[in-house]
Amino acid sequence: MKARLIAVGERMPAWVAEGFAEYRKRLSHDLPLELTEIKPGVRGKGRDDARATLDEGAAILATLPRDIHVVALDGRGRTWSSEDLATQLSQWRMSGRDIAFLIGGPDGHAPDVIARANQSWSLGPLTLPHMLVRLVLAEQLYRATTLLAGHPYHRA
Repeated sequence: MKARLIAVGERMPAWVAEGFAEYRKRLSHDLPLELTEIKPGVRGKGRDDARATLDEGAAILATLPRDIHVVALDGRGRTWSSEDLATQLSQWRMSGRDIAFLIGGPDGHAPDVIARANQSWSLGPLTLPHMLVRLVLAEQLYRATTLLAGHPYHRA
């Protein structure tokens, strides 16, 4: 099984890119993680933010293979503990399908993206910078793989 992270936004700050790269490297054997960055929709004075979100959504959907399990990161989604995520990962592996995690733009996901998602996952009630979500996601995926492998990385 392979995982994809499809995220609106480009050019992560160096410290986020380095952290993400570290966890991506750690995941390379158990859960290869591919990053696809989507150019943000045009926002600003005289621009339609809703149109920007729809454009981002169309770009996200265009990158998805037909038979992939989709998890949208969304503040209205279900929260999972690290142990819950490990259980989810085990179930996803058993399905035999690749998985895509989606991070929307500043205004969240377009309705079509939410409709396409098989699951919605919330990292909790905090509002996080979207670039930081990439790093948190990669770390939590690594933690889930170590939980499943019985590795001592996770100490609850």
